[in-house]
Amino acid sequence: MRHGAVNRGTFVDRRRGSLFVLGMILAPSLLIGEGRRSIANGTMDNEAERIVSRDIQSMAAADGSGGVAAAIHIGGHTLFLNEGFADRSNERSITSDSLFNVASVRKLFEATLVAQGVLRGELALDEPVNKYVGELQGEYIRRVTIGELATHTSGLLLPTDHPPWPNDSYSFARFIDTLNAWTPQNGEQPGKQRIYTHAGYILLQAALERRYGTPIGTLIEGRILKPLGMNSTLVPERGPDNRAIMSAQFMRRTVQGYSFDGMPIGPPGNQQSYYDFSGTGQMFSSACDLAVLMAASLGEGPIDPQLRDALQMTQREAFRVDDQYSQAMAWEINNMRGPTTVDKPGGLNNASAYLGLVPERHLGIVILSNRGDIHPYEAARSTILPDLAKL
Repeated sequence: MRHGAVNRGTFVDRRRGSLFVLGMILAPSLLIGEGRRSIANGTMDNEAERIVSRDIQSMAAADGSGGVAAAIHIGGHTLFLNEGFADRSNERSITSDSLFNVASVRKLFEATLVAQGVLRGELALDEPVNKYVGELQGEYIRRVTIGELATHTSGLLLPTDHPPWPNDSYSFARFIDTLNAWTPQNGEQPGKQRIYTHAGYILLQAALERRYGTPIGTLIEGRILKPLGMNSTLVPERGPDNRAIMSAQFMRRTVQGYSFDGMPIGPPGNQQSYYDFSGTGQMFSSACDLAVLMAASLGEGPIDPQLRDALQMTQREAFRVDDQYSQAMAWEINNMRGPTTVDKPGGLNNASAYLGLVPERHLGIVILSNRGDIHPYEAARSTILPDLAKL
């Protein structure tokens, strides 16, 4: 996932072996529950299932400590495949409605809010972030723009952005003080390099909240989730026990997280953050809900034209690292093998997530796991998406 990486450049339901297919014209509320059956099948679907199953089975632990929910958009419809347990202790199986911590895949939503704001004339990519977060007056941070935060080109890199992970956290006041005091270590300049930074997106969140006078979760819900009909995606606050504050209905659908070695980490709904202020809790979503976002990002399904334009805007190259890799707004663009992929990985020590697109083929995949550090982007980029693109 290139956390902390510095890049300089030139500016089916497969639960116990079953599969189901659904047209993305259906709202996600119609996809929830049991008893879903295939309404389309054929050689392409069978091959797609074989390709994806080949790799996701290895991501699900053999002892049941963690599994995978996947969604594949191909041929104008979506296939869902599930493997393993949402909770090994009670043998609760993963379904396409199971709720996962999607980690950094959340950044796609902040990026979309920025794109919407630009298209509506509400903000501009070249505006300094301190236009909205006026406390930022440090020599370096006052030069950083909204667009540079959205494209990981600000140059910022705090200790909480890369290993060795510190045992530390930030209040909002301390976060601002740290940013004001921050100076580059290796000659970084705003807009001149690609450095993946979680801190940059926390600051982007603060700027969006200040611009609209609205909490980030409310912005995401009102401007993206409700228009798309994504009813199982939420940005809950983090409770004192590092557990998401959500309804009992949602919590029953939330998976138990496991380490790569199969040890339970935290309770279902576990959130991990270095930021002790509102809105910094991690997002939860399902394969069903993210399949809707995936189709919308490919320009398919009923969608507000301006939201469609914003989703497309986030996928445009903003910074070229080399011939094979470039950065968009949250999305990463890869030309490593076969067709160009536009994707976003995310991961923690108890969760792994991936959303990848091949726009020229109207192809995409979502991979969610309740097992940490399995890096589904590696298989998606190297084999899954290239092989699906050949169908």
